[in-house]
Amino acid sequence: MSLEYNTDRGDIILKEYGRNIQKLVKYVREIEDKEKRDKYAATLTDLMKQINTAVKDNPEYDQKVWDDLYIMSDFELDVESPFPMPEKSVIGKKPKRLDYKQSEIKYRHYGRNVELMIQRAIEMEDPEEKEAAIIYIGKLMKSFYASWNKDNIDEAVLIKNIEDLSKGQLTIDVEKVKEEGLFNSRLRERKQGEGRQGGGRDNNRGKRRNFQKNRRRN
Repeated sequence: MSLEYNTDRGDIILKEYGRNIQKLVKYVREIEDKEKRDKYAATLTDLMKQINTAVKDNPEYDQKVWDDLYIMSDFELDVESPFPMPEKSVIGKKPKRLDYKQSEIKYRHYGRNVELMIQRAIEMEDPEEKEAAIIYIGKLMKSFYASWNKDNIDEAVLIKNIEDLSKGQLTIDVEKVKEEGLFNSRLRERKQGEGRQGGGRDNNRGKRRNFQKNRRRN
């Protein structure tokens, strides 16, 4: 009895089913009796479901199993099937490449999400909500800048960046931002706010939280 080496064997068309299933497909394809061939093909698809756990007991994958059967037969299997034989031309066809937005990000260290938030802030009609959104965006931009650069960035630069990205539609008073530390982190903001009477600032914080929640929701 001569040994059969893998190098002497043909390639496995669908490796998830193994070589033995491929041999059975070849055997079924060569059965001359049409009725017997149909019966064996249906039995073979059930066996394929047992081997490939990804499609086992899932009716949605019935067509995939039959498609795989046709593929392994090199599209030469003449049997009655609940599904039509797939077109040979679509097998192995590369999916269409997705088109990505080619627009440049003006300030890469802030990212595209900041630009999207600025566009949403522009659309806001309530002046207080718009200011709260600017404060939230400025605080976020400051944290992003810090992750790229160890030096502190001046609030005036951040405000200028916001104005540039919004084409002059968003702005805030520089002195107000610096005096109240509006672009600072929460921890620093709390320290600066200790002992102050800040009902108006609490209201602004609430509006910033609302802007943040709405941004996550959308």
